[in-house]
Amino acid sequence: MYTELDVLHTPMKGNVNCSSGGMNYKNVQKYFTQMAQKFTPYSRYKTSGIEWIKEIPAHWDVKRLKNIASLRVSKFGIKPDDSIYVGLEHIESWTGRLLLQDQPVNVESVVGQFRAGDVLFGKLRPYLAKVARSNFDGVSTSEILAFQPKPNCCQSYMMYCLLNEAYIGWIDTLTYGAKMPRVSPEQICTNFVPFPPLAEQRAIAAFLDRETTKLDALIEKKERLIALIQEKRIALISRVVTQSLDPSVCMKPSGIAWPKEIPVHWKVKRLKHLVTVNDEVLAETTDPGLEIAYVDIGSVDAVEGITDTEALVFGDAPSRARRIVRQGDVIISTVRTYLKAIARIEPVQAGLIVSTGFAVIRPKKLDDRFVAYVLKAPYFVESVVAHSVGVGYPAINANTLIGLNITYPPLLEQRAIAAFLDRELAKLDALVSKVRDAIERLQELRTALISAAVTGQIDIRIGETHGPA
Repeated sequence: MYTELDVLHTPMKGNVNCSSGGMNYKNVQKYFTQMAQKFTPYSRYKTSGIEWIKEIPAHWDVKRLKNIASLRVSKFGIKPDDSIYVGLEHIESWTGRLLLQDQPVNVESVVGQFRAGDVLFGKLRPYLAKVARSNFDGVSTSEILAFQPKPNCCQSYMMYCLLNEAYIGWIDTLTYGAKMPRVSPEQICTNFVPFPPLAEQRAIAAFLDRETTKLDALIEKKERLIALIQEKRIALISRVVTQSLDPSVCMKPSGIAWPKEIPVHWKVKRLKHLVTVNDEVLAETTDPGLEIAYVDIGSVDAVEGITDTEALVFGDAPSRARRIVRQGDVIISTVRTYLKAIARIEPVQAGLIVSTGFAVIRPKKLDDRFVAYVLKAPYFVESVVAHSVGVGYPAINANTLIGLNITYPPLLEQRAIAAFLDRELAKLDALVSKVRDAIERLQELRTALISAAVTGQIDIRIGETHGPA
């Protein structure tokens, strides 16, 4: 039977050498080996009687959550001015970290009260594992339950216990509501959790605090490396689509704000003279049963392109599902332009339809791959954002967008630039993929360590006392 212990004994795959910004393969492998050698199961177990817990160490108990912690019920109609507010967006999934930098100015809905020492649990979409411990008094969205641990319960152990992957999976089966699944406070309070003696709870919590901090540091280094690679990616696009592939080429003033200089044989024109925009839309008389693959703003990434589609029939699709795209088109978001949702349409999936929140650019005098790179270049993206109107929901009119200037070379050079960028960016993207695989493996280890410790699959007392340094 698969257990979290299997994760500790499974080596990392691949050779992720990220010495410029993170832990290299050998050091990560060493960490996995140490974890596998250091901790072993308890000597004796008993059946817990609980489906998701299975067996627990012989001297542990299982208890209903309501017997080890009290649910706070005090609420306010409005947020007190001086209170720190915790929404679901302020709790990072699966890590227990609170992200409180962005505090809302006004909160108009009912808020719950919590105190320092409480454990917070998000009951909306519990599969997101929004669990955290608080060391301050504050208020929260009503979608967060605040539990006050009783004297025989360690706050940190309780947090890790509720972050246990098996517990989250079990609670997720108890939700109601299709689009906004929730679990009721009563179901949370009456469900069982593994419960060791208080001293052992504290030892488990201290162990997990220390080990997850190490793993989080490794993950953070790798995320910084990805950020550096993405910066290099953007810089490469910017340089090549404004300065050519030939570093010795003679330059001339461009006559526009940016780029200030371009190769002497390049041209500057408004985009509207080189492309068409929004050529095709689905008519309102379209067959309601027509199957479409819908792309919204949130499903497009500037690096990865279209990341997701939603299968719909026209009769059930939102009113913004209207724009028809063809292979070689480039879509660019005209709403929330800061998201940089830009993508070239590759071989088209049958019935692909994009939101009216996109401008569909169809090149007629330019190479479509070159156009896609130009529209992703910082100078063009910044120009789009600068011409957008609105603060909370900035948008740009499609006609304004195609009225912006771009710089470009002859067609053969456009194709050469596009081929160069395709090749070089593929190398960077492959490196990012390797680093992300390493991050995913570290996150799996983090989750496995928590689950193994709070369910008694490993005896951290033995590892702490007799294990290797």
